[in-house]
Amino acid sequence: MGDPLTATLGTANSREAAGPKKEPGSMPVNVIMLSIWLAAAVVVFLPFASSTSAWDAVTFRVPGNQGNWWHFLAGAPFFLAFPMIWLRLRSLLSWPLTEAARRLIWSLAGVSIAGTILVEAPFLLHLAGTSAWQRFAVLSLGFGIMIASAVLLVRRHRYISPVRACLLGLDTAYLANAALCLVVYSEATGSLGSRSGWAVTMVIVWPMLCELFWLFSKALRSRAS
Repeated sequence: MGDPLTATLGTANSREAAGPKKEPGSMPVNVIMLSIWLAAAVVVFLPFASSTSAWDAVTFRVPGNQGNWWHFLAGAPFFLAFPMIWLRLRSLLSWPLTEAARRLIWSLAGVSIAGTILVEAPFLLHLAGTSAWQRFAVLSLGFGIMIASAVLLVRRHRYISPVRACLLGLDTAYLANAALCLVVYSEATGSLGSRSGWAVTMVIVWPMLCELFWLFSKALRSRAS
């Protein structure tokens, strides 16, 4: 009769050698979310408010020569759509996610989150010139998303796969900034064409939020193997 521990380890090793098992429904979800993030990549070049896009903001081409660090930091996180598209394609095509790639993704997400915190500083200091409800919405949504994700990652990082952790990081960084911009420019004047980026973003953030909540629930339900 063989050693039970040896048999158990042998079974585990054989499963690892066979590779990770794909989750049911992962392919349709990845295809849907890839299309959502492709739309997010288009938003980078669509006017968000006053015929100004995220691309205009980071290149300081804001009407009235008003381009500054605030517009740059608010526009830059929209470019996270491109690493997210790459991550989605990697998942669909089963490309390996290297350690260097993970570090790059987390560096981009971390820099974006730091920029969003700086963007929200005027709201904390009552210097933004917005209404009370806008200030409350900006601070609660922006910081709420970032704090919830940070707590989850700290407490449950052992039970989150590297790919899911990267998805969670990019989703958090993008949504925290997108929520801020949607609230700030919700009362912007102009035709739909002059703020089409705002309208598209308002549509695509909902499936992104659903995915973020799904990642939260998976992490909370996971158990150590």
